[in-house]
Amino acid sequence: MTACVLLLSACGVGGGDTGDPGKPTLTWASTGGQFQEDEKKALQEPFTAKTGTTFVNISPAEQAQVRTMVTAGKTIWDLANMSWIYAGAYCGELFEKLDDPALDRSRFPKGTTGDCFVPTYRYANIFSYNADMFPGEKPSKIADFFDVKRFPGKRVVYDYPKAGLLEAALVADGVPPEQVYPLDVDRAFKKIDTIKSSLVFAPSYGAIQQMMVDKQASMVLTVTARTIVSAQSGAKLVPVWDFNTTDIGVLVIPKGAPHKQLAQQMLAFVTEPAQAAAYAKLTGTAPARADIDLNSIGYTDQQKTFNAFLPDRGTTIEQDKQWWIANTDALTKRWTSWKVG
Repeated sequence: MTACVLLLSACGVGGGDTGDPGKPTLTWASTGGQFQEDEKKALQEPFTAKTGTTFVNISPAEQAQVRTMVTAGKTIWDLANMSWIYAGAYCGELFEKLDDPALDRSRFPKGTTGDCFVPTYRYANIFSYNADMFPGEKPSKIADFFDVKRFPGKRVVYDYPKAGLLEAALVADGVPPEQVYPLDVDRAFKKIDTIKSSLVFAPSYGAIQQMMVDKQASMVLTVTARTIVSAQSGAKLVPVWDFNTTDIGVLVIPKGAPHKQLAQQMLAFVTEPAQAAAYAKLTGTAPARADIDLNSIGYTDQQKTFNAFLPDRGTTIEQDKQWWIANTDALTKRWTSWKVG
């Protein structure tokens, strides 16, 4: 208890749920909002029913908080929903290596696992346009995102280089999708420069959603779940299935987690077909494992509209995990200076 008080700002316990002291408890840090509610319903509640384990839910889950706890030797969290980049870059230092045999990496698509992470779901960075703003000719390929003469209007992107824009720029500039990695960063920025004045850098996914609903932009490049929620909120979005990147969501275990083995059991449970399908149905994302039939999930028609993993959805490439782990820090600095340059 003393450790938690000392690290209150880091562990976030003050704003979370409370566990049952008579049962094993996992502390779960995540994004908050509806997505954390979906995690509770589809993932946590079935695990509680099966094992009696209860959960303390807190938010947000941030890399700086993990570093603070681990450095102090007072880790509070057992599981955290955050980027795999951190788990890859600081594997064994800030995050636990996963060694439970139930986390069989052969079940997951090639290139989606690391020593400290396995995917818990998959999503895409989707290019969509607002149908109300293009009554005539309509965008049909990724190059149209970069053609402000034929298709005018602002383009909204998440303010982070790994949100799909760099890969899109290279393909729009003529690079074959299978040759996108390793990224030619200079060429990508040169292409993005051609539409820089038309780009809006959103500070959050919520801001992207609001801007599209309010018609503050004609096009957007954002993640599956936010595209779906934006459409549900009234934005008349149409996806363009020419080229998109795909990525994974993960739950990671901070170094020194109080219940590492139980947390790994939870990770294995999350990726089992029943839980994976339940979470996919709530969020519109795709299960992490390739052996789960997407037709069995029961997506709504709207979710199907924005699901990049269904057949006949053009070309998709998985974002190269090792490339991003090695280059994110330098690329983030360049991104920041480029925006103001």
